[in-house]
Amino acid sequence: MICSVKFAAVLCGIGLILSSAAPAQNAAAPATNAEPAIILTPKAPPTPRINGAKVFGVRPTHPFLFRIPATGDRPMTFSAEGLPAGLQLDPATGQITGAIARAGTYLVKFGAKNALGSANRDFKIICGPQIGLTPALGWNSWNIWGSSVNQERVKAAADAMVASGLINHGWTYINIDDYWEKKPGAPNDPTLQGIGRDAAGKIVPNPRFPDIKGLCDYIHGLGLKAGIYSGPGPTTCGGCLASWQHEDQDAQSYADWGFDYLKYDWCSYNQVLPRGANGNFRRRGTEFTLPELKKPYEVMRASLNKVPRDIMFSLCQYGMGNVWEWGADPSIGGNSWRTTDDIHDNWQSLSTIGFSQVGHEKFAGPGHFNDPDMMIVGRVAVGSGRNVHPTGLTPNEQYTHVSLWALLTGPLLIGCDMTAMDDFTLSLLSNDEVLAVSQDPLARQAGRVALNGQLEVWAKDMEDGSKAVGLFNRIDQDATVTAKWSDLGITGRQTVRDLWRQADIGKFEGEFHAMVPNHGVVLVKITKAP
Repeated sequence: MICSVKFAAVLCGIGLILSSAAPAQNAAAPATNAEPAIILTPKAPPTPRINGAKVFGVRPTHPFLFRIPATGDRPMTFSAEGLPAGLQLDPATGQITGAIARAGTYLVKFGAKNALGSANRDFKIICGPQIGLTPALGWNSWNIWGSSVNQERVKAAADAMVASGLINHGWTYINIDDYWEKKPGAPNDPTLQGIGRDAAGKIVPNPRFPDIKGLCDYIHGLGLKAGIYSGPGPTTCGGCLASWQHEDQDAQSYADWGFDYLKYDWCSYNQVLPRGANGNFRRRGTEFTLPELKKPYEVMRASLNKVPRDIMFSLCQYGMGNVWEWGADPSIGGNSWRTTDDIHDNWQSLSTIGFSQVGHEKFAGPGHFNDPDMMIVGRVAVGSGRNVHPTGLTPNEQYTHVSLWALLTGPLLIGCDMTAMDDFTLSLLSNDEVLAVSQDPLARQAGRVALNGQLEVWAKDMEDGSKAVGLFNRIDQDATVTAKWSDLGITGRQTVRDLWRQADIGKFEGEFHAMVPNHGVVLVKITKAP
């Protein structure tokens, strides 16, 4: 093993331990533990740097919206050489809008310039049948506001996405979960009462959302995209109106309002199925056949295909029937699909869900991804909107969470109150080298390549030929974790880069090992050395 001088004391001696760095200023650790919340992500430089995905999919003639994500001091001006006919760039905001009439692949060069310098980046627009070529980066209301969500809170989340600077790192979606609809039988809550559908059957938002189209327009005006929630049964998980027998109307409403993302949650659909004894798949005591599991998503897929708007289709049916095997079928066209039950903000839930994704990697690729559920960093409430509290994860567990989710190449959906993020939470979500693992154009999902008790190594192929590698320690004490070249399918001398610290560690031959803190991770990129 060859160690660089800078990191010799860390790697060749005591080990790479996340808690060994100097404490960050204004970084409050969760009150549930005494582990210091140490910020590893370096601050973005004042000179321009273009971040985010390098590829974007859109369907011909459908509305196009993309905001060039760039960090650096403002004011900043943007350019885009090679834009296809029909698209226009606002040089002051970096927003690209319009529509492309003809299918094809368009190579574009982005530019960003401020008083201190400039940056350029190659970008690919693929106009064709597939959208969502990289996993969604965004926010969802459920894990913080739950049943108390309203228009003002969603608008505040959009504002915070911009004010925090997360938009400059590629974060895009602002998604409303359950409780935007009317709720039958809610006599004690006037904000959920009223006629759920008009005389023609068109769904009517509840009084908490007095101008849902205006809300979408506002979100789009910021350069962000909007998401909405429903399900194939009569009611949603929260008992609000869902889309049963109104799929065409609801898909049209979502398009008319301007939504770009639909989370479609199974919940009450079993109520409309005739139950027999021939079910093959079971959830919570109820059996289903594979055709039964597919049908509601096929119905909504057909409805979405009828509207002239790109709407990401997120299946939420908890992994029943090995959904990863068929969620991308053309009749369903899922952009992502949940693989497990709901996540909660504790180590048992996180580790059980995250490390159970072994073998799913063969079913992921551009435009279709496994979804291990939303993120649980920051201040959360998980479904209630009450008892808001710091996540129950320790800082090391939060590093594990973000690192593993990036390697798994699933949607990254923030679940916290973005108006009240501390510096530590923001640092977890704004590390461009970590986010680049999620947004790599190759869109491969990591697989587990080594297991030693509860010490695990996961690796993901990257477009540039490198490997993104996570060394994970699931035990309750610090331990050395080793990534062997033979397990990674590589040979010779390799450069190892610490992605959280955004710094090269050194050059190594045969293997790389590090001391990993309990429930922690060391996330590296391994590249053939010159």
